[in-house]
Amino acid sequence: MDELNAPYHAHIYYDAATRAQALALRQRLLDAKDSGAIPELFFVGELGEHAVGPHPLPEYEIHYSEAMLPAVIALLEASGLRALVHPLTDDDVADHTTLAHWIGEPLPLKLETLDPPGVNQGVARFGKSAF
Repeated sequence: MDELNAPYHAHIYYDAATRAQALALRQRLLDAKDSGAIPELFFVGELGEHAVGPHPLPEYEIHYSEAMLPAVIALLEASGLRALVHPLTDDDVADHTTLAHWIGEPLPLKLETLDPPGVNQGVARFGKSAF
């Protein structure tokens, strides 16, 4: 995969008070995917009910290419929700820390749940599924 098509993820966080916002953003993302406005948005996950993996709040994830980063960030910033945007490399810890970009207030992640370098299972899930 060339650099502009490199895999990216975003984790969109919500709680009971912001669940409706998260659903509305999910629909905007699906509409952008279906209309071709964000053509390389490959996956839009379902809202989870509980915290999963390293994430301390319920979240859903989206998968897209690096070329779509400006459009995705614009939608995330406009939503008012908290999100973690990161590339998908073979180093899960770096992806969620030093290579990550937070939109809104950062959350403390449970880094011990992440894959060790070279064994990033997210690569295999890219464009297909969430946790």
